[in-house]
Amino acid sequence: MPYGCGWRVGHRSADGLRSTVVSKLTDVPKRILIGRALRSDRLGETLLPKRVALPVFASDPLSSVAYAPGEVLLVLSIAGLSAYHFTPWIAVAVVVLMFTVVASYRQNVREYPSGGGDYEVANTNLGPKAGLTVASALLVDYVLTVAVSISAGVENLGSAIPFVVENKVACAIGVIVLLTLMNLRGVRESGTLFAIPTYIFVAGVVTMIVWGAFRGLVLGDEMRAPTADFEIKPEHPGLAGFALVFLLLRAFSSGCAALTGVEAISNGVPAFRKPKSRNAATTLAMMGLLAVTMFCGIIALASATDVRMAENPARDLIHDGAPLGPDYVQDPVISQVAEAVFGHGSLLFMILAAATALVLFLAANTAYNGFPLLGSILAQDRYLPRQLHTRGDRLAFSNGIVLLAGAAGLLVWIYGADSTRLIQLYIVGVFVSFTLSQTGMVRHWNRLLTTEKDPARRRRMIRSRAINAFGAFFTGLVLVVVLVTKFTHGAWVALLGMCIFYATMTAIRKHYDRVAEEIAAPETPTDDSVRPSRVHSVVLISKIHRPTLRALAYARLMRSDTLEALSVNVDAAETRALREEWERRGIDVPLKVLDSPYREVTRPVIEYVKSLRNESPRDVVSVIIPEYVVGHWYEHLLHNQSALRLKGRLLFTPGVMVTSVPYQLESSEAAKQRARRRQDWAAPGSVRRGPAERAKDSSTHT
Repeated sequence: MPYGCGWRVGHRSADGLRSTVVSKLTDVPKRILIGRALRSDRLGETLLPKRVALPVFASDPLSSVAYAPGEVLLVLSIAGLSAYHFTPWIAVAVVVLMFTVVASYRQNVREYPSGGGDYEVANTNLGPKAGLTVASALLVDYVLTVAVSISAGVENLGSAIPFVVENKVACAIGVIVLLTLMNLRGVRESGTLFAIPTYIFVAGVVTMIVWGAFRGLVLGDEMRAPTADFEIKPEHPGLAGFALVFLLLRAFSSGCAALTGVEAISNGVPAFRKPKSRNAATTLAMMGLLAVTMFCGIIALASATDVRMAENPARDLIHDGAPLGPDYVQDPVISQVAEAVFGHGSLLFMILAAATALVLFLAANTAYNGFPLLGSILAQDRYLPRQLHTRGDRLAFSNGIVLLAGAAGLLVWIYGADSTRLIQLYIVGVFVSFTLSQTGMVRHWNRLLTTEKDPARRRRMIRSRAINAFGAFFTGLVLVVVLVTKFTHGAWVALLGMCIFYATMTAIRKHYDRVAEEIAAPETPTDDSVRPSRVHSVVLISKIHRPTLRALAYARLMRSDTLEALSVNVDAAETRALREEWERRGIDVPLKVLDSPYREVTRPVIEYVKSLRNESPRDVVSVIIPEYVVGHWYEHLLHNQSALRLKGRLLFTPGVMVTSVPYQLESSEAAKQRARRRQDWAAPGSVRRGPAERAKDSSTHT
């Protein structure tokens, strides 16, 4: 007996050592890529000051000045050089819209600082359907932000490095992967890293504007863009009347790309340091002022240096009476203006070119912060799988970050990393959210005004309502313009994406609601809580519902020496609610809650079970796990994910028995009926025996 006992202990130690080694080997690459795990109580350390929040949440609208002016000129070139004199008026319209949207969103962040942004405003004031429409629009827009920004950055970099142009798609996807890894390391680290190039870019553009204005107005220098001597062959010369108005509206809608990303600050208010709302509103104002200054400055310098752009430069740009041909690479407007102001090859030109390419890559970071946070809120509201609600090791919403990267990479691959093609899909989503959000804010103020009696507060509310009402009207008008002018150029793809998101999230919510109703714990005893026969041990629970009651009833039967319920604290509010419900119901099984500072479920349970084994090596620990039984393949993605991971680890833990207590949902019964109706089903070997013997065999077993 002592000899045998010695073998058992040694065997257990070897298995434990092997399990530890495997865990370490799989964990090391993860730690190298994204860093060590952070405790939940360190979440406050990841909050951002305004100087870091500005490049994190505003890099998209700030960097859009690198391509938005070019998009305006590209559209106007359809009518030839004669249409370029409309450029300043289009810029004025974009500036008015920018100030309107910024002023409107300053009201949003003050009234709704929880991070729900447009989704929360629309959902609260206009209803769930409007909220889901906004969420669908924002999710599509975030994916497009990554695809457009990175594709534009690759094109800017390609003007200096031919290899990048020759391998656009591979380079763009590589940048997406790199950016994903940076964001998986956490908001604070990625924000600090991204702040430097963003500020260099802003400083470079402002320096270019000031130096260009000084050279032109004070020194009287003649600054010429490299395309200044080119002529444009118009696709539709001599446009007038409605056709000209339509062209100008299309150019305006393209220039509105400068507004993309403004809403990200309202979604990211929880990431700001206190006072959160005031800091977010201040950051919005700073972003708006910088974006307007840079956009207007580049438009003015583009006009002063005679920049020429064409949608098809190989055919439509003419030099010395001949088209430039397919070998010509059209540089972005900002690159041409920088060359005219600083001189080609100068130090300032090279710094600005590098900063422009880099900040376009980093502009996608706006989406990397907005998409996962919105996905977490939608998952909490049961519109998306629950896995998107929890934070990862580095206190970032890792699953949302990976999902965003995958969707953006797919778009880049489909559209060949061509920013001109991708940008046609752009803007629709963001103006849908703008319009519904501002309409919701108007209703918000109307509701508050019905009960507010203080004159000073009423005046402030009336002023805020006027701002939001004007914002709703203006952004709604722009949305109509965008839909009319861009629908056939690619906007229909964005609308289709919104419809797919809407339908998918609606289906997920219906599924979760149906399951919640089916498994809701009754107040009076039912079959689920009747005591069965026998078994023991540790019952894993997350909340009290029918599957939990069935598992507890089954565990009572086991006549174990000890029986306890075990839960892991990954959310303090949910754990507190569980304790209160446990005590209220008077459940006679002791509840033990394991603390998990890194929000893990598997490891604390494994360590606790091992500790029970170490205390009594001869005992067997039985872990009882309640599980859903579902009938559709897609339902497996929505349920039992944590249970599967935990069961996989427990099966390799010596001395531990795992018991699944199934709870059959209604869909599982439907699947069983479908299986019974299949005509081609046959027992093993029955094909060889023939129909008569199969029938006889079936009756015998019956």
